[in-house]
Amino acid sequence: MQDMPKYKPLGASRFFADGRNSRPLPRGVIARDELDEQDPAHTGAKSGVFLETIPEPIDESLLARGRDRFDIYCSPCHGRLGDGNGMIHQRGFWIPPTLHTDRLRNVPPGYIFQVISNGYGAMPDYRNQVNAQDRWAIVAYIRALQLSRHATVNDIPEAARTQLTQPSSGGGAK
Repeated sequence: MQDMPKYKPLGASRFFADGRNSRPLPRGVIARDELDEQDPAHTGAKSGVFLETIPEPIDESLLARGRDRFDIYCSPCHGRLGDGNGMIHQRGFWIPPTLHTDRLRNVPPGYIFQVISNGYGAMPDYRNQVNAQDRWAIVAYIRALQLSRHATVNDIPEAARTQLTQPSSGGGAK
């Protein structure tokens, strides 16, 4: 330990292929004092009003990430379908609310984001466990769950709707 090697910033190194001992910062790294925690994407509100839209582009990858995070953090209480029938309830503890009530279907996405961030009632806060981008992914997935439970035939695009009404051309039994 007396003769430990040390590297000077921006010095040379034979260990790494690029010859530098300082490593480049990973993509997306933010210095501690540079994060704007008052940004609406981190608070779910702008000027004290909940955001009405999700500030992330909603696509399949965001919904897949949201489902993954929902299954880990939310489903133990709210159930995989968001109906409040998770393992917590099945084990005899308090019954968490269903996410399919009219009230929760009509709240802005920023409200759901803040509940995930700060907790509400018996629900703990998840600000330190789930990063902001994943919280928005969870919000998007919750909206997809709510839509799937309350969708009508008119919500299906016209092209897909005609596929539902046509008989299948499979070779099944007649």
